This record gives sequence, structure tokens and C-alpha cells, in this order.
Amino acid sequence: METNLNPVVTTDALTKRYGDRLAVDGVSMTVQRGEVYGFLGPNGAGKTTTLRMMLGLIRPTSGSATILGRPSDKPHAATSVGALIEGPGFYPYLSGRANLRTLARHRGFAETEVERVLERVDLVDRGEDKFKGYSLGMKQRLGVAAALMGDPELIVLDEPTNGLDPAGMADMRALIVELARGGQTVLLSSHLLAEVQEICHRVGVINGGRLLRESTVADLRGGISLRVRATPEADALAVAMRMAGDDGVRRTDDGALLLSLSPDRAPDVIRALVTAGADVHEITAAERSLEEVFFEMTTKESVS
Repeated sequence: METNLNPVVTTDALTKRYGDRLAVDGVSMTVQRGEVYGFLGPNGAGKTTTLRMMLGLIRPTSGSATILGRPSDKPHAATSVGALIEGPGFYPYLSGRANLRTLARHRGFAETEVERVLERVDLVDRGEDKFKGYSLGMKQRLGVAAALMGDPELIVLDEPTNGLDPAGMADMRALIVELARGGQTVLLSSHLLAEVQEICHRVGVINGGRLLRESTVADLRGGISLRVRATPEADALAVAMRMAGDDGVRRTDDGALLLSLSPDRAPDVIRALVTAGADVHEITAAERSLEEVFFEMTTKESVS
């Protein structure tokens, strides 16, 4: 998806200390207008703390953040930013609809806005049920509905599919994609990497409070390579290294070889293997999943 270079969110060396513990360490990231940005990291990596500083909910120890060109600690218009951070908080004895009506009055929205967002998250039929009786997934959907009120330019969602069943997760993914197509910007924090791979344009990976990488999903995954299984393995490895270079060959856990070559080189690789006397059992195009890249990055960071 094309996005213009008009940052909606920027952070500059954003840092947060709690006593001797460094929770967030100099995070500098940029979220462009109209994109779905995935903010990834293991539990305790600093994702939620970064989001809370970004939104002006807590004060950074050092560094700064801007949203829509304004410092994050300055109030924004009610229609500028919608957020769901660390789960929704509502009055337990009010219905879902009544909770949203209370929020709408507080933020100056028309009551029609309540029905619009309930429909967006498929809660119209359960709107009169008390919040305390909602399942975890329903509570999460009501929190997303609250974040959508007023059609904000920026929507920040912290684990929005938490507690949803597979159908609910698919609906939430579709909603997020629809929001971005309509011109809104979505900053999505999630540990579900397959979900992020499917809907996000760019991602930032955080671990131990530090931003390890920020790039497009495609660049992070490293493009398409060739997966080869051939025997004898020693002969196959020699051919692979000759064609892709020493640094262009990686052995997988199941004994296959991944070559950093375009799939259109497959005929050349097959000919070279056969000429070398190797039997070719498999040659396919392969692409690393975001999950593989994520665990490689965070594991390497934890060990170093």
C-alpha cells in the first residue's frame, strides 16, 4: 500500500526508567499516515510502556514523542486519536451501550456515534448486556469500539484480538485493514506474528526496551529464496555455496538448504546439482515467516 511520507507518530530517543530498571531505552520510531504499523516484542519488552508515553499517559524519563505534529503531552482533539491500551476499562454494572453513551457525552460525540461503532465491532445485539457479563473477547471488542468513536486519524490498539475466537480475530483483521484503506492510521501492538504479517505494512521490533529494527514486513522477511533438498548433502552444499556464496546458504532444521537466489534460478541450480552427481528431491520457492525472523532477532539479542 502506498503511504505518503507524512508521519503521524514520531518518537525521539524515548526512554523510561523505574528506579534502576530501564523499561524503555532510547526508542526512535516513525508511523506514517495511512499505514498499519505493527509494534512487536515479547512480553515485558517495553511495548505498552512505549505506547503509554507516546500517548502522553505517562511521562518519559527522557526523549520525546509527537502525534499529528503536536507533542504527546499536549491535549489532542477528541477526533484525532483513539486508543485501547492494556485492556478496556468500563463501568461493570452498565451495559455496553450505556458505557459508550457515557463516553460519547464526555467526549462531545452524538449518540448516533454509539450505534455506528457498535455495528463496526458486531456488538449491536449485545449492547444492552451488562459489561460485567461480557466475555473477554466481547470486552475487547467494546474497547475497540470506544477507540473508533469520532473516526480518529490515529488508532492505537494494544493486543486488540486478545480473547477473540478465530472468527472474531478474522473480523478484527478485516476491520483494521478497512480502517487503513479509509485513510486512518493504525498502530497495532500484537504478539500474534502471523496476524501482523498478514495486515501490517511496516513493523518495529522491540526487545529489552530497545528498538531492534524498523522496516517493511517484506524487507524484514528478506524476500524469496530457494529451498533445496538433494543428496549426497555434501555435494549439494558445495554446489549451493558455489552458486549463492558462502553467506548465501543456510541449513534448515530438517536438513534442507536455503539459497539466497531468485526462484527463476531454479533450473540453473537443478542442472548444477545433476552435473555434480546429486539427486534432487525438492526445489521450491521459500520465504521466511515473520515469526522466524522475530525469534531469530529476539533470541540473538537475548544471548548477546
